[in-house]
Amino acid sequence: MIAERVTAQNISDNEFFYGHKACGGCGGSLAVRMALKVLGERTLLTLPAGCMSAVSFNYPQMSYANNAIISAFAGTGAVMSGLKAGAEAMGLKDYHVLGIAGDGGTADIGLQALSGLIDRNDDAIYICYDNEAYMNTGIQKSGLTPYGSTTTTTPAGSKGKGNIKQKKNLFEIVAAHGIPYAATASVGYIEDFATKVKRASQIKGTSFIHVLAPCPTGWGIDTSETIEVAKEVVDTGLWYLAEFYDGEYHLNRHPKVFSDVTHYIRRQGRFQHLKDEDIDIIIRSRDKTWKRIEGFKE
Repeated sequence: MIAERVTAQNISDNEFFYGHKACGGCGGSLAVRMALKVLGERTLLTLPAGCMSAVSFNYPQMSYANNAIISAFAGTGAVMSGLKAGAEAMGLKDYHVLGIAGDGGTADIGLQALSGLIDRNDDAIYICYDNEAYMNTGIQKSGLTPYGSTTTTTPAGSKGKGNIKQKKNLFEIVAAHGIPYAATASVGYIEDFATKVKRASQIKGTSFIHVLAPCPTGWGIDTSETIEVAKEVVDTGLWYLAEFYDGEYHLNRHPKVFSDVTHYIRRQGRFQHLKDEDIDIIIRSRDKTWKRIEGFKE
């Protein structure tokens, strides 16, 4: 897929998301900021209930320089279709329709609306910023919460190991729809993410990007560690960077040697209860995933 790589040298100096009330080190706010810098002010944006709507729609302050609207929690995909239909009815030209939702609002409560959006193949971009729990409402487990993570609904203690479910494979669920373009990303590799947003903007039909975005509050890391941890999760092989287009998977980054999973796990408060045998389960799950995705094109 041909698209100019977005770098610090060629990205817009304009800011379209600023003055928000997100926590220090918020990975989700970084993803929103970079996506809008790529797409520009002629972007019709919808966000459901969640962190990014909670921190940016504080009356009388609005954190967006473009048009933005809050949707119902489950309705991001449907509202995106409505925005597209409205724009067409008004005869608008040279614009983007963008939906940005968290992991719970995408992989769980919003999955039906996302599936419908893809089925209609509306010309729109859906970005899931994945901080691996329902952070806005108090750190509850979502379908994208990783194995072993403690949350308020999967607490760790004498009778519990935290979340006992594996993370939902959302990227391949979306790809199974035959979507024109889908990708995974991480705010730790921000140029890769920005370039994928640019590619999505050039696709005719629905595009989807699943970007990992650490939450210092929910993950139990320092606010200065967001980017470092977002890189480390890729380097350990616990998250992979890939694309799906023309009916085929493409692997963007293939570490020849994975970095230490134990170091990644032990630095986060949400995993402090895990024993060595629990980390072994995480490593085995990673190896099983890579055995499958090594068949992706590079």
